[in-house]
Amino acid sequence: MFIILIHSSLCACNNNNNVTELVDRVCEKTSNYTFCVESLYSDNHTPNADPYALAYVAFRLAYRNATGTRDYIAKLLNNASCSSCHYHKILVRCEDDYKEAVSAIEKGYKDLNSQTYLELDYLAGVASDDAEDCHEQGKTSYYYNSMIEFMNKDLKGLCQICVVISKLLA
Repeated sequence: MFIILIHSSLCACNNNNNVTELVDRVCEKTSNYTFCVESLYSDNHTPNADPYALAYVAFRLAYRNATGTRDYIAKLLNNASCSSCHYHKILVRCEDDYKEAVSAIEKGYKDLNSQTYLELDYLAGVASDDAEDCHEQGKTSYYYNSMIEFMNKDLKGLCQICVVISKLLA
């Protein structure tokens, strides 16, 4: 249910006519402009955000996705009936990936707070790589959970936004 709420809030997109110059500049450098705009405008701080505030918005969205996905995977693991099954092993690997992604994003918050911005783009890249690793693990199984795949894709997109904004701050 949590995941559906996140996605529906992301889809409550602001009209493109109301996109600020900053958001437009960021989103045009991503691979999915519409996803970028919809994601950033799911947070009510975006319309008045400077680059620093927009970085917080992007990292907050990535953090919510990563923690939600980690918790979703943990719930699937708790309900799994076969601890030696291939699917269970994939979930364990994805859970580890998402623990690392959450840690990287938390370090990104610390970097934002320090206002040094030395590792923001690197840390967002780490979180994105963790989502990609989970995706690669899941491709090997017929039983892979499509919701996790959706969440992986969203985290990669959110991390891409974080990287673009990080480069504005550097």
